[in-house]
Amino acid sequence: MSKRAVRLGDRSSRGALVATATGPSALIGTDGPRGENSLFGRGRQPRNPISHAQIETVLSRSIAGVAVIFAVQTLPVMLEQLPSRKTEAAIVGAGLLALSLLVFVVSTVIRRGVRSSAAAVSGIYLVALLLWPVLMIDPTVVFASKPWLWYLCTVATSCAAIALPLVWAAAYTVVTPVAFGLIRVLPSGGEAENLLAVLDTCYAMLLGGVVLIIIYVLREATAKVDTAQSNALSKYSVAVRHHATEVERVEVDSIVHDSVLATLLSAAGVRNARGAELAAAMAHSAITRLQQASGERSIDDASTALSTLAARLRTAAAATGLFTVTELCVEGLTIPEYAAEALYSASVQAMVNSVQHAGPAKSRRLTVGGNDQSGCTIEISDTGRGFEPASVASARLGLRVSIHDRVATAGGIAVLRTSPGHGTVITLTWPRRNGPGDADEAAQVENTLSGRDMGGR
Repeated sequence: MSKRAVRLGDRSSRGALVATATGPSALIGTDGPRGENSLFGRGRQPRNPISHAQIETVLSRSIAGVAVIFAVQTLPVMLEQLPSRKTEAAIVGAGLLALSLLVFVVSTVIRRGVRSSAAAVSGIYLVALLLWPVLMIDPTVVFASKPWLWYLCTVATSCAAIALPLVWAAAYTVVTPVAFGLIRVLPSGGEAENLLAVLDTCYAMLLGGVVLIIIYVLREATAKVDTAQSNALSKYSVAVRHHATEVERVEVDSIVHDSVLATLLSAAGVRNARGAELAAAMAHSAITRLQQASGERSIDDASTALSTLAARLRTAAAATGLFTVTELCVEGLTIPEYAAEALYSASVQAMVNSVQHAGPAKSRRLTVGGNDQSGCTIEISDTGRGFEPASVASARLGLRVSIHDRVATAGGIAVLRTSPGHGTVITLTWPRRNGPGDADEAAQVENTLSGRDMGGR
């Protein structure tokens, strides 16, 4: 598969070869129109998709910010209560808790070791809470206020929600407030009434439970989002590969029809040395094109001036000696190189079809010009015998592959108007419009064909 095929698979919106005509003209076939959000269009990825990693960062940094605020508010109370406690042990315990909070804040900034540091905060806090009565100088002295650890209870339960599995985090959210409630009724905890101690316990438990629920609901939701996004990208990748393979098949089929088949027919009709020399030259050219098709291609977004394309078409038309070329408003316009190549090859094939199959014609014209979509429209017409599309064998590749598929894979559309005795007109347009008119035309053609697989000349 060439890189060019992959590039086309990512960027092109598929076109169609359809036929519209009045009177006796016939319809050829179509693919449905593609919208702007087509699977193979230039779809945008969300700039800031919600993901599990991002929500973890947001949650941990939010808790770290709250922890800093609560720690600053707790500091004056801790210093006020310090004389009533065993100074060295109390300072060591407070220092370890402050250090763990600092490490947690830093880890949320650098996004390394967040869960470990959060677990350390919740563990050190629970140990400090259980040792609170032991570190009092006189356990019988009644504190005039709550222990300063109360102000960090929500921070500890939030850190546990960040660090621990759901069951353990829920257990911590229950055990820690209960432990504080038991200490609250002791003299070292302020010797509060039982009702007040229960209210403090329930308050801390409810606040910690709300934080725990929010964290795990968001984690579950973002995990589902990540899974859905991964599945969607996987399916998109498979679809792009399939489309790229189809694009490559179309290109090779076109080369087979335009070069290899023509070479074989020429070789079969050789009658002299000059004919053999010409057949050999055609064979060399066909082999070169096949090698180019299987090799590496340019994948940049190079553009081609429309005037350059028109000049190439004029040269090709002059080689036939039968077509009159008209250029309309081609100066200053550019189109992608891949589109220019597709339009050129399809136009040359249309002229070849006219010369080979249309018979005597009073006029043969090729008109190339810009359109209102900053693109290109090419019309190849003759006043020859025309043909009945239903009578053309589906194995013929001229229209179906060399014109239809070639223009379609570049994101354009080919419209054929023909009927016996009324000549043939092929209009190539790039890019394909995606308006209501195309949808109505596609529906009409779909109803007309209803199961027939039509080929081309």
